[in-house]
Amino acid sequence: MAAAWQYVRQWPLRTALIAAIHTLAIYVLASVEYGPFANTLALFTWALLNFLFLALFRRPGVSAVLSLLLVTALIVLSQFKFGITQLTLTFLDFLIIDRDTISFLHSIFPQLRTHLLIAAAVALPILWLIWRADPFRLRRRSALACAGVCMVGIVGLSAANPEKPWEPFQGVNHISNLARSGVVSVSHLTATGWIEADSKSLVSSAQASPMTTCEPGVKRPNIVMVLDESSFDVSAAPGVKVPAGYHDYFKSADGQQRALITESSGGPTWYTEFNIFTGLSARSFGALKFYVTRIAAGKISRGLPQALQRCGYKTFSLYPTYGNFLSARSFQEGAGIDGFIDMAAMGVSEDMQPDRFYFDQARDLIARESKTDQPVFVLVYLTANHFPWTSIYRDDLTPAGWQAPGNTSEVDEYIRRQAMTAADYKAFVAQLQKDHPTEPFLLVRFGDHQPAIAQKLLEPELPQPKRADRIMTHDIRYYATYYAIDALNYRPELASALPVLDAAYLPLMVQEAARVPLDPSFVEQKKIMLRCKGVFYGCKGGDEASRFNRWLIDAGLIKDL
Repeated sequence: MAAAWQYVRQWPLRTALIAAIHTLAIYVLASVEYGPFANTLALFTWALLNFLFLALFRRPGVSAVLSLLLVTALIVLSQFKFGITQLTLTFLDFLIIDRDTISFLHSIFPQLRTHLLIAAAVALPILWLIWRADPFRLRRRSALACAGVCMVGIVGLSAANPEKPWEPFQGVNHISNLARSGVVSVSHLTATGWIEADSKSLVSSAQASPMTTCEPGVKRPNIVMVLDESSFDVSAAPGVKVPAGYHDYFKSADGQQRALITESSGGPTWYTEFNIFTGLSARSFGALKFYVTRIAAGKISRGLPQALQRCGYKTFSLYPTYGNFLSARSFQEGAGIDGFIDMAAMGVSEDMQPDRFYFDQARDLIARESKTDQPVFVLVYLTANHFPWTSIYRDDLTPAGWQAPGNTSEVDEYIRRQAMTAADYKAFVAQLQKDHPTEPFLLVRFGDHQPAIAQKLLEPELPQPKRADRIMTHDIRYYATYYAIDALNYRPELASALPVLDAAYLPLMVQEAARVPLDPSFVEQKKIMLRCKGVFYGCKGGDEASRFNRWLIDAGLIKDL
């Protein structure tokens, strides 16, 4: 202690400079962290970085500058990510860095490499000067011991106050959320690996081997699946007024209105995307489910596209943003998509187009492919009903005769966009009938998740903490959307079209509706569907999904997870 004070007296200006760096760092953290818990966790993280750099370089000045640069960079990256995905930076962003991640960053920030080079050119000389001028030294053993204390503090705080599902979507607490997500991710990987699966299967892999052929000479319908962005029957919320005929859009051709239970509440579309491609649950990935498409890319060889390919289908996906977003291209091609067409391939530079744009893309694709004898599967993503609903989107496309029902402006805008979707879908079906008067078509529409505004509409008097608890425990009121089955020149088989169906069963339902013979894995999953009455992951507290995952692993249909 006396030696340290002697250094301070001998080098007052240099001591003041190091103190100023730490003060600036505290100011930066305080500008993005809110609440005693977040601030304490962020300070522990700041201290941990300092002590780790001290263990490497022993110089407090250099360690403080490097820690400040790193923390600032992490905050900027987190804010940047939040602006795109509405989710702050997490530990998994660094654990799963692949070519698609770099490609996505470059596609939306083409000057990133230049800016990084400029930043390095400025920072390196400054670091060299501080290195030369820093008179202080700290023993590496002492630095590592202090780093250990900080790590214990981070783990203890994270365990005592687990992350709530809505916190990463707030756009604040960038450093504390990142640190806490590291504890959660490491804990999850240590306990279960990437995916939850029983330790031992009761079914031999031979029983699970997929069929390689379908019966020849059978005319199968073209299949169009429509991912209806953020759409559900908003009249489920008390007091919401809807126009006359509003419910008709959610009904199938048989007049029935069916509920789809998704795994996202006002959030990631790709959970449902994962469900409909693989027939599996994103919830099986636990705390890592946000990255499910990146984790699973190329590692799951069963699902809807593969099943359709075995029956001669050519499979397509009209993806409304860049294909390297969350490894979407790699995931979908690995899942059996023959033609992945992202927004760049569609010739647009903005990822929110009117729904009629995507329907026109699908119509043109079907027209091109109809020249062959192969049936076509195409997944069409819609985007017009994406948040926010605080401003009017494409007023010129409002259907004729539209009148606001008289809710808040945000809810009325949401319903207006649903009316736009309904009108565009009706026009699309009419055009298909005109262009292909004898060709059979199966059309399946579904909501990928509820809109973010639904959480407050469904139980407006409920305090936010209780609402968060219900979302955390997967209360189906916050996860229910719809699915509807239509057809042209074809009568679908609706035996598996249950009134309430988990999204993971949608591939099974589509195959049966198209009369595609089920392979053994889907035969087994149908047994689960029937005994669990349309519930998948939630059946027996996840035990059924875990057993099925092991079944697929033993069969070689899930690898390296």
